[in-house]
Amino acid sequence: MNEDSKNVPTCIINVENGKRTATQIVETARAAFKSGQTKPVPYRRQQLKNLLRFLKNEEETLCDVLQKDLKKPFQECIAHEVGVLEKDLNDCLKNLKSWSAPERVKKTAANFFDDLYIYNDPYGVVLVVGAWNYPLLLVLAPVVGAIAAGNCVVIKPSEIAPATANALATLLPKYLDSNCYPVYLGGVEETTELLKEKFDYIFYTGSPQVGKIYHQVATKNLTPVTLELGGKSPVYVDSSANLKLAARRIIWGKTQNAGQICIAPDYVLCSKSVQEELIDYIEKALEEFFQGYVKSSKSYGRIISKRHFARLCNLMKNQKIAVGGHTDEEDLLIEPTVLVDVKPEDPIMQEEIFGPILPIVNVNDKEEAIRFINEREKPLALYIFTTKNSVKKAFLENTSSGGVVINDVIMHFIADGLPFGGVGNSGMGSYHGKKTFDTFVHKKSVLCKNFNIIGETLESVKYAPYSKFKTGALRFVLRNNTSFPTKYIPHILMFGLGVAVTIGGYYLNKYLREEE
Repeated sequence: MNEDSKNVPTCIINVENGKRTATQIVETARAAFKSGQTKPVPYRRQQLKNLLRFLKNEEETLCDVLQKDLKKPFQECIAHEVGVLEKDLNDCLKNLKSWSAPERVKKTAANFFDDLYIYNDPYGVVLVVGAWNYPLLLVLAPVVGAIAAGNCVVIKPSEIAPATANALATLLPKYLDSNCYPVYLGGVEETTELLKEKFDYIFYTGSPQVGKIYHQVATKNLTPVTLELGGKSPVYVDSSANLKLAARRIIWGKTQNAGQICIAPDYVLCSKSVQEELIDYIEKALEEFFQGYVKSSKSYGRIISKRHFARLCNLMKNQKIAVGGHTDEEDLLIEPTVLVDVKPEDPIMQEEIFGPILPIVNVNDKEEAIRFINEREKPLALYIFTTKNSVKKAFLENTSSGGVVINDVIMHFIADGLPFGGVGNSGMGSYHGKKTFDTFVHKKSVLCKNFNIIGETLESVKYAPYSKFKTGALRFVLRNNTSFPTKYIPHILMFGLGVAVTIGGYYLNKYLREEE
């Protein structure tokens, strides 16, 4: 995402942070975590319920501030931000007990008499840094998982969406414990102070450039991180696809939030013949979506700032416009725009666009498209429009990306059960659903052994003095270290008892002979 805060003047924003410094905020949260306050499941459940109540009670206010920051249409506020968070919270509340419980591990011959568990330990005090393009969803979605996992969370909204950031700082303390879940406001200077503190986990959503800074900071303390970044997500369209539906789906994805989405279709790869038909269908789709005049439509957002507006306009310079192209600086409006005759070396192909501009680069076939993609940084998403299984297989097996969608765009973000995250330059780690919970826990391995005499007798082969018999027995166990079906447990117990009696008898006879 193009959220390089280093080059953005700090927005006018209330940075009182409850009149506490970054150090005081983190120390208070750490004291709360050490007290064990956030660990009990009933406490976590109540905080999640409070967060759900926050979304329901404050829905109108939240949509107002999203409209103020991004001119975000009401439907996008609900469908892309509030609604997705409510879905995550309900899913989390439904599964919290089972997710939090220790996980039993199947036993093998080597650990037959042991109990094996994986405990879900919260990391401690975690930092969640949100992004401006979805200033509610992208800060609170990770927070849901972090709370569910039992952590304290320092919540850092993006200063580039100041209305939403201020609303979170003002309203969240009415619903969540501000000692355990403080909201920290500010720009570069305040964030720099915050990053001087030691966190147990850092979750950052934003640009690769700033993501590298967070990674460097985390490295100093060996702090684990999740980086949700971005990149140029390509679209490949071949002649076998339903081009009318492909055009509707691609341009829908490109116009959501005025194209300011980390997984928006960034550019299209297709042949010249496919391009001509695709552009015709894109024009018809835009006419249908916005009744021919985007400026007056209540279904289309605006660019976040004049700086980003100017950047996007510069990317369109000296490009051939096939669709759209109208801009209005006062309104921060850029029409959905399609560019043709785009060359790989053009400026618009050198960075993530993050706006409603769609370049089309011509390729002859899937092999050329795959080479084009592989010569560049690994994308966060890859979109393929085709009906040919051979084409799907070629892209799935010969490219690397955070996620893949076939014959649609963006929809994998909300699909239950699919983890969301990048690879390489587009990020590290993933989240969504249970994966968000798992992100914020350490999977602690636990082996619990009892003083069972049969088990101890069988395991005595591990003790010195070593012998060929003991080595052979250990080799057998290690080579056959598979889990046993439960129906064989009685047989194994009887076998173990027989071995124990045999060994015990041997040593008893030996003792009696020595006594004689």
